Amino acid sequence: MQNKVSLPVIKRLPKYYRYLSDMHKNGVVKVSSSELAKIMGTTASQVRQDFNCFGGFGQQGIGYHVDVLLREITNLLFSEKKLDTILIGTGRLGRAISGYLTAEAKGYQLIAAFDKNPEEIGRQLSGVDILDIADLESFCKEHHPEVAVLCIPRQSAQELAPSLVALGIKGYWNFSHYDLSVVYDGITVENVHLGDSLISLGYRVRNN
Repeated sequence: MQNKVSLPVIKRLPKYYRYLSDMHKNGVVKVSSSELAKIMGTTASQVRQDFNCFGGFGQQGIGYHVDVLLREITNLLFSEKKLDTILIGTGRLGRAISGYLTAEAKGYQLIAAFDKNPEEIGRQLSGVDILDIADLESFCKEHHPEVAVLCIPRQSAQELAPSLVALGIKGYWNFSHYDLSVVYDGITVENVHLGDSLISLGYRVRNN
């Protein structure tokens, strides 16, 4: 059933999870679709439609039990087995992302980092070894990571992409500005464009 769920619905699930987690911590017991819609910036009808994609979690007119709803969405978003993840690029962005992956991110297990800079190779980053990018193929063949986090320039990502896809890595958290999904089928890419976000903020501030 989840394969039929649209991407916009999937992208709203983490937001539901975040708000419901806060409600649960604050002792909120029940919440209506209208209340959820208000904090989500959407409509009550949209909230109900989103939840109906997964069979629905409440009864109309009664609302949702926060703990039940949170548990159901948690089960949708996470599994007991963490996704083995590698990080490519250990510069300033890579270091920041590695800290988030190991301290904050649920569902992911950082197992190695890679770089081509001799000064970085052999060091540790957030508890994992920084390996030579030349050893990427042998490492992946042995450990079979499922996710790669790309904190490298666009050109480097473009050159590396064929190898990553050939090695069977299916998921990419991509900060490189090179969209792998345009070229390669059967992979899942979450592109993160920090510059786009900042430009959008500037436009909204100037035109508010």
